[in-house]
Amino acid sequence: MHHGYPTETLARFLKARDWDVPKAYKMLIDCLQWRIQNEIDNILSKPIIPADLYRAVRDSQLVGLSGYSKEGLPVIAIGVGLSTYDKASVNYYVQSHIQMNEYRDRVVLPAATQKYGKHISTCLKVLDMTGLKLSALNQIKLLTTISTIDDLNYPEKTETYYIVNAPYIFSACWKAVKPLLQERTKRKIQVLQGCGRDELLKVMDYSSLPHFCRKEGSGSSRNRSNGTIDNCFSLDHSYHQQLYNYIRHQANLIESGRPIKQGSVHVEFPEPDPEDTKIAKTIESEFQRLADQNGICNSLNGLKINGD
Repeated sequence: MHHGYPTETLARFLKARDWDVPKAYKMLIDCLQWRIQNEIDNILSKPIIPADLYRAVRDSQLVGLSGYSKEGLPVIAIGVGLSTYDKASVNYYVQSHIQMNEYRDRVVLPAATQKYGKHISTCLKVLDMTGLKLSALNQIKLLTTISTIDDLNYPEKTETYYIVNAPYIFSACWKAVKPLLQERTKRKIQVLQGCGRDELLKVMDYSSLPHFCRKEGSGSSRNRSNGTIDNCFSLDHSYHQQLYNYIRHQANLIESGRPIKQGSVHVEFPEPDPEDTKIAKTIESEFQRLADQNGICNSLNGLKINGD
């Protein structure tokens, strides 16, 4: 689990629990038990098959690796607003998310460490809010599950979260949620103007910019790119091809020529932290308030005054 860096790994758990040793110890033990009970060490040998199903997951869970920062940190792009999570069961989306986490920790970060000649254990995340709608309320439960898995089992793996293309609905939710966040978390989040290109170019080269940050103006996470080569969400992108081929190769090594089993990996969903539950409830109520407000506006628009 520590990939040759036990001290740094312990420090991540300590940091996640504000340097409270007993709490950090419990968090680490719980994490190890979760990994053992759910056979997380073997999850990179369990591909989502057939390939058409995996493509459907990739088309509805928009995540990818767009490049590296000037400091060598992997840049993870996430299409928050346009991810629909409606092409497969919840278990497939959770499995895919954990596989990307494990591939990052076992392959991407060690390769970056070797390339840049220094220990690299964190990444940058660019969250595209293009297309965020009130219907995202339907995905709160799944997103809370994924967030909880990250918080409890992959703590302190993200250096900075950059929010781009934020519509009004995000701004309203952010205003309500921000006071609930710990100071440590607040410091990691930067809400950028527009697509964030100019600010992001201070920390990464143009070639590493996610496709939705490359030019100003309207567009979407899914479509604003020069085909699938630039779109790091696509299964045809080099990152996802390497990831999927790696998982299939590991499966073939274990199965020794036997057909690879189909079906999702069922991972136990940990109970969310009370603070995370509170944040999810706040987002939910804010979305509901905006929906009610939107309904009132629509009703007013449909009213006829004096017969007109």
